[in-house]
Amino acid sequence: MSKIGIFYGTAGGSTRGVAHRIHARLGGDLAAPPQDIGRTAPSKLTRYDALILGTPSYGFADLPGLSCGCPDPSWEEFLVHLDGADLSGKRVALFGLGNQQLYGNRFAGSLIQLYRFFYGHGADIVGSWSTDGYRFEHSPAILEGRFVGLVLDQAAQPQLTDGRIHLWLQDIVPRLTAPRKEAA
Repeated sequence: MSKIGIFYGTAGGSTRGVAHRIHARLGGDLAAPPQDIGRTAPSKLTRYDALILGTPSYGFADLPGLSCGCPDPSWEEFLVHLDGADLSGKRVALFGLGNQQLYGNRFAGSLIQLYRFFYGHGADIVGSWSTDGYRFEHSPAILEGRFVGLVLDQAAQPQLTDGRIHLWLQDIVPRLTAPRKEAA
């Protein structure tokens, strides 16, 4: 079994911290050390068949990057290099950070951009997450009544983060690591 690749975009460090917490729960035998997407070559991401990808939220569902005020390159700059790539066969789980009190009208909105990109390039997205336990007005990151990935609020609900990560990993790890079915 190959390892799970963990990649994250960050500006203030919260998403990096969550990526490292996920890695600590998974362990080094199952997952490679997390990598900052702004300091990563596309070939490093595409070598993994299973990925956990994280993003903070910026603006109105903007990808984090230089154009929205991030101090360093992030997802916005990275995904340009993957445009046109066939990501069929990749299994991808997403996590996003947001602040439901300050940005309740667009809570965790950047997560939908990762979903659209990877789904649109053929990846199999796993690990949707219930909206129960959150208080917000609107989130672009909801499809069919669920978040497209794990959503964490480190500002208003940091005490729930470890429990949410634990439950989410219980769901996604078997799906990320299951043997591939060969085409008949």
